[in-house]
Amino acid sequence: MRRLRLIESDARDAFAPIAGGMKIAFATQDLRRIDAHFGEARHIAIYEVGATTHRFLEVVQFDGVGARIDAVAGCAMLITLAIDGAQAAQVVGKHVYPVKVTAPEAIIDVIGRVQSMLRGSPSPWLRQLMNRNDVSDQGVRDVGRR
Repeated sequence: MRRLRLIESDARDAFAPIAGGMKIAFATQDLRRIDAHFGEARHIAIYEVGATTHRFLEVVQFDGVGARIDAVAGCAMLITLAIDGAQAAQVVGKHVYPVKVTAPEAIIDVIGRVQSMLRGSPSPWLRQLMNRNDVSDQGVRDVGRR
């Protein structure tokens, strides 16, 4: 497992948290789309997403069967094409909310939908994440195209 991050040396507050933001992990093969089953993803791309802004934080790369569960620890959400029940239970055990998309799509498009939900009237499960409450009793949700 390797972690790759951008370094912004000339901006003092480049790494200051986004107000009201949350860390979201995306299961991806190509770093542009959510296009992988969580257990088979070569990469986990992690972004911080707020209601009006977002930024890339890091990508975790896996050469083989890797520590994907540990890679998403600290995120509020994991968005993936698919996840099996045992992996979903382990992710939820890390207080990360697993979300499935129904077909491969661009990470940036999903970020846009999350931002729209954050700016509008968030559903109860999203409000829980925004408030950093324990989400261990929640199941996998579908975030289909709207």
